Amino acid sequence: MTHPLIPQIIDLATPVAETLGLEVVGAVFHTNQNPPVLRVDIRNLQQDTGLADCERMSTALDAELEAADIIPDAYVLEISSPGISRLLSSDREFITFKGFPVTATTTEPDSRIKELKGLLQGRDETAVYLNQKGRQVKIPRPQIVKVELDEGKKM
Repeated sequence: MTHPLIPQIIDLATPVAETLGLEVVGAVFHTNQNPPVLRVDIRNLQQDTGLADCERMSTALDAELEAADIIPDAYVLEISSPGISRLLSSDREFITFKGFPVTATTTEPDSRIKELKGLLQGRDETAVYLNQKGRQVKIPRPQIVKVELDEGKKM
């Protein structure tokens, strides 16, 4: 269950992140720890999220949280990157992970679910392209349910 302060924290953190060229991806308040830990996940919109991004966000958000005084007791502010999501969705992710092993889940015209594995070659407006043992496979985008990274798997 989400902590009741999370919506306020995200509302406060979002404009701070935007001024730094960052995006707030999520937040969690671990009140079962002593002191409680507020973790805010961020993403750099232009490049990989680095330690410098986390430091800039930490400094800026800490000042805003102190001024707003919405968390009455002592807590630890932790800024981090959400890491690599297994699910690919944005054009940037399809470019970044070109050549990586993926599984594309599709729905066939007869409503069957099918999984295709291969190395990601790219995506355009009409299809996603995989390399399966040297052969290019074209999967029409309307049939695609999801495309996920196959972490640590060799093709």
